Amino acid sequence: MADIRVTYDKKANAAYVYLAEPQARPNVAHMYPCDPVEVGGMINLDFDENGCLVGIEVLAASSKLPHYLLDIAERLDIDDA
Repeated sequence: MADIRVTYDKKANAAYVYLAEPQARPNVAHMYPCDPVEVGGMINLDFDENGCLVGIEVLAASSKLPHYLLDIAERLDIDDA
């Protein structure tokens, strides 16, 4: 099974699923917003300069993604201080 990095900000209820190689840092050249009424939330698809899908941003993530995925995601809203 491939390792996929997922980050989650509970305060913003937003998650990001990274699809590029874990060590790669691709530049997002184009973002395609998807806001279908049927989904009830915004999903943004990020593409690199070659047209490859490199990441997915999910808003209203707690109602769109499986809870196990959010539970294991790297939290962005927790202060280390």
